[in-house]
Amino acid sequence: MTPEMKGFLLLSTIKMLVVFTVIMVGVALLTLMERKVSAWMQNRRGPNRVGWAGLLQPAADGVKNILKEETFPALANRWLFLLAPALSFIPALLLSAVIPFAAPLPVEFDFTLGPLGRFIHRGATPMVVADLPIGFLFVLAISSLGVYGIALAGWSSNSKYALLGGLRASAQMISYEVAMGLSLIPVLLLSGNVSFTSIIAQQQAGLWYVLPLFLSFFIFLVSGFAETNRLPFDLPEAESELIAGYHTEYSAMKFSFFFIAEYANVVTVCAMVTTIFFGGWDIPFTGWDESGGVLQTLLTGMFFAGKVLFWIFFVMWIRWTLPRFRYDQLMALGWKVLMPLALAYIMVTAVAIYLIEQVAGVTNPRLSALALFGLNVVIAVLVFGLLDSGAFIRGSNRRQQRATVTP
Repeated sequence: MTPEMKGFLLLSTIKMLVVFTVIMVGVALLTLMERKVSAWMQNRRGPNRVGWAGLLQPAADGVKNILKEETFPALANRWLFLLAPALSFIPALLLSAVIPFAAPLPVEFDFTLGPLGRFIHRGATPMVVADLPIGFLFVLAISSLGVYGIALAGWSSNSKYALLGGLRASAQMISYEVAMGLSLIPVLLLSGNVSFTSIIAQQQAGLWYVLPLFLSFFIFLVSGFAETNRLPFDLPEAESELIAGYHTEYSAMKFSFFFIAEYANVVTVCAMVTTIFFGGWDIPFTGWDESGGVLQTLLTGMFFAGKVLFWIFFVMWIRWTLPRFRYDQLMALGWKVLMPLALAYIMVTAVAIYLIEQVAGVTNPRLSALALFGLNVVIAVLVFGLLDSGAFIRGSNRRQQRATVTP
């Protein structure tokens, strides 16, 4: 193995340890954040007994789950019952490895580490564990695997409530994965690349994609709520209907794995929204962050973390604001609204890009993005006016009204 390869492996190992440690500790702290946010919204105190201001509450919850009794339903499929939490947990952690979280760090070293030999690295180090050229395609592929764990958890528990939760999760994933994938095709049309690094660079040259591709952002965000099984789309674990859904029979650390996987998926969706539509680690209104340096890396990392935390807060805000959808409304929104809307938006965006760049001859990326932004304002007014009419996601209400009117 060459010294350059050893240096690459050393840096990759360091980044992997840092990112996964931050994710694991951050997920634990997000449980505290959600309790604090819900308490703030409901005008109560929230956790404040364990440690200063309740900061040790996640540690207390972790100790409690470790010490709780492990339960195994008598008629459950034991091996699949044990495997299901891991199938949800592992993909959720893998996704954090492919999203850039700061500007490249200029670092060089050349040293010998005893019997391990010589380590060499020169040039800027990308602040991502694995800078994959397939970018968000990898995220879409791996995130889809998490539903296997949920479906297996429901089936292997040999419980009707758990099975219904697993089936709902599968149907929900199929419904909203299609819309989520279609919502990213306009991003590909505008950037010409699926790599996260290239998408961030394109937004630095023009505008953040939330402006020229606002409808894609909206569809992706709604699909992200459904993919992470968060309110108002938490039908797979609806307490009022299914007790706790697919993890009804789980306890102790097996239950915690599902809990950690859900919050890790929330972090991934929020990081995807930040990277694809809000410039990633880009600091707005300045090109200083592109010059390269340790200070630039630190500040861009802080900006990225701030953007992600804002969207995590938004997810929690929605949970304590909107009620749960009915199941027919959930399916109607996915198949009757989001998927046709995403398909129509792909065609409109493709035609608009062709007219702006080829017919009008606009080559400046900022001017092109501004023209698309104007188009998106018109589209947003039309789409949200139509959605607000209640014609699509009213579901069975009309049938119920007709039934009450009919003598």
